Amino acid sequence: MSFLELKNVNKGYGKGAERTEVLNNINLSIKEGEFVAIVGFSGSGKTTLISAIAGLIEPDSGEITLNGKKIEGAGPDRGLVFQSYSLFPWMSVFSNVMLAVDSVFKKASRKEKEERVHRYVEMVGLGHAKDRKPAELSGGMRQRVAVARALAMSPQILLLDEPLSALDALTRANLQDEIERIWEQEKKTVILITNDVDEAILLADRIIPLTPGPNATFGPDFVVDLDRPRDRTAMNHDEKFKKLRKDVTQYLIDVGIEKNAETGEFAPLPSVSPIMPGSRMPKKAKEAAQARSGDTHRFVDFSHVHKVYPTPKGPLTVVDDFNLQLKKGEFISVIGHSGCGKSTVLTMAAGLNEISKGGIILDGREVDGAGPDRGVVFQAPSLFPWLTARDNVMIGVERVYPHANQQERNDIVEYYLQRVGLADSMDKAASEMSNGMRQRVGIARAFALSPKFLLLDEPFGMLDSLTRWELQEVLMDVWKRTQVTAMCVTHDVDEAILLADRVIMMTNGPHATVGKIMEVDLPRPRTRKQLLEHPRYYELREELLSFLAEYEHGDPEPQTDDKDVCEADDQEAA
Repeated sequence: MSFLELKNVNKGYGKGAERTEVLNNINLSIKEGEFVAIVGFSGSGKTTLISAIAGLIEPDSGEITLNGKKIEGAGPDRGLVFQSYSLFPWMSVFSNVMLAVDSVFKKASRKEKEERVHRYVEMVGLGHAKDRKPAELSGGMRQRVAVARALAMSPQILLLDEPLSALDALTRANLQDEIERIWEQEKKTVILITNDVDEAILLADRIIPLTPGPNATFGPDFVVDLDRPRDRTAMNHDEKFKKLRKDVTQYLIDVGIEKNAETGEFAPLPSVSPIMPGSRMPKKAKEAAQARSGDTHRFVDFSHVHKVYPTPKGPLTVVDDFNLQLKKGEFISVIGHSGCGKSTVLTMAAGLNEISKGGIILDGREVDGAGPDRGVVFQAPSLFPWLTARDNVMIGVERVYPHANQQERNDIVEYYLQRVGLADSMDKAASEMSNGMRQRVGIARAFALSPKFLLLDEPFGMLDSLTRWELQEVLMDVWKRTQVTAMCVTHDVDEAILLADRVIMMTNGPHATVGKIMEVDLPRPRTRKQLLEHPRYYELREELLSFLAEYEHGDPEPQTDDKDVCEADDQEAA
């Protein structure tokens, strides 16, 4: 008899023509103490599945049993950790965990309850912060509280629903290590829902893909036959890791393509050029700009750029003497740990954040404010929710193409919306779109401005793997056609290599600067499949991972005022 078993589980929502079948014929057997990772995409039913196992919803048919007993409703034998932390903001770390302990161990003495809370708060490394409120904690610390709360209930099985997906790379890596350590120590059965293949390989005994919905079902099991403990950098040299990573990724790509295959012809782009506000310059300034514009090797020039913030303890230098030149048409990635100033550099280039010292020159003109010669795509696409995709893109197009007629403007808008895969959704309101669709609109809007410099700040950070992979392909396709000079801030090593001609590695903040520059000498056009098969790919990946490991100092959570200010600046900018 299996410890946890799902037999022919089906679940849908709605009635009649409006009904959507989410899960179809789900069968799964899990042994006690096993760590299973379920990978899938947005809308595939991962959260519906984990909610059914938790007893928060009931299957339409089939049954779920734990230790031979049918699951009927929620219970303390299943500890659940969601992506959102769901903490009471007015209560301390200790009190948030105690709330769960009080509800489960009603007959225990006060001393026993407090000892239990202390044990699990210490286990997740928050003993020093037990009296803090959630607002005083970073995202990683808040998620640790959620894990401690779940563990303190002594569940038989721990259910983790994408608990780390909203965190930066360093915090995520440290919490992955924490989860594996706790799993080894507590011997709990764990089901992890994730969209990160590397995370699944790092933590799990088995990886089970959930096919895209509707009617999502399980694909084949992938056994993770790698020795524990697993080291990220060491795995990069392991042929078994490389093969497993390639097999899982290829399977997900294949089922995604099969589900979302689209074909269609694109209308040609109208032959009109944008007019940028402020382009009328004094004669001498215009001559100087034209002379500088001929220098394609210094199309964008960051010269001794500093960013200093006032703090109660005095000035804090977040970015210190940042120097970089971009060639015209070059695509660079900027990578580094959270709080290192990546987003600060990007927002200064966008003209959204004042430069404290030094300067940024774009095509012979100094950046001294925001302008449509720079297209910006943030992690959240910032659309007008009541406007359609077409109208959201048209707002910018009308400003930079004042000399074009209405039909030409329509053609520009439709061209880029088609390019990002929204040919059938141009007239859908942004509020009715998924995160992935909204980000497509944001990308279309940025390209439609025909900017001189495209700035992307973690543009796919909030998306699941399949959507992220698709939009990376979309971005590369449109960039290839426009050859716009581009800078992309990312924490994803694979994304940095896939997109860029060069990867700029930033040292930790404060006083962050360019630490190392890596040339990505891989042929274009690139696909994720080609990357995984190219002999140079894992060498480049190793170089980035080694740099990040070198600059990983201690606990990822900020311990000093300097780091608090630096991290807050990056989060605000993002």
